[in-house]
Amino acid sequence: MTSADNSLRLVKVVHTIVWAIFAACIFAIPVLAWLGHERQASVLIMVVLVELLVLLVNHGNCPLTAVAARYTQDRRDNFDIYLPQWLARYNKLIFGTIYLCGVAVTFVRWTA
Repeated sequence: MTSADNSLRLVKVVHTIVWAIFAACIFAIPVLAWLGHERQASVLIMVVLVELLVLLVNHGNCPLTAVAARYTQDRRDNFDIYLPQWLARYNKLIFGTIYLCGVAVTFVRWTA
């Protein structure tokens, strides 16, 4: 096992943990709003919005992707994270849709 392999493994672990935290936030938003906890849902919306701004500044990529790319020539959709290939490929579509639904549910609940 080379130093590059160990570094890539560390980046992938950190990236997966960060991804899991944001995925949990995104799943929690519509649930919290639906249960009447609009304030908590709004906080999570803002937290995820910060992530979206980071992605926007980095041309749609997580900054950890660039770090992982230093340690491998692999460029599969999941080269930088411990996710199944299909989930890494459709991650933004899946979680973007859930996020937008959560924002919509929160807005509807706030205005009701």
